[in-house]
Amino acid sequence: MTDTTTIRVYGADWCRDCRRTKQQLEGLEVPFDYIDLEEDESATREAQRISGRMQIPVVVFPDGSHQVEPTNDEVEAKLKELAFL
Repeated sequence: MTDTTTIRVYGADWCRDCRRTKQQLEGLEVPFDYIDLEEDESATREAQRISGRMQIPVVVFPDGSHQVEPTNDEVEAKLKELAFL
């Protein structure tokens, strides 16, 4: 079942791109759930299943789409598309 209200970010604190994406969402005051892959091994498998890749962050949007290692511009464009901004 797709959550229709929440953005999920799968990442790890050691990952620079993950920290950047978290900082962007916080700065834009967009609510999101952060799933720390270092703390939850099953979440690592889930992120890989969603993206089909090993890279992080994996950002999952309420419409069921996702981005892997997105740039700030890519995240912002998707947030605008979904009327978060």
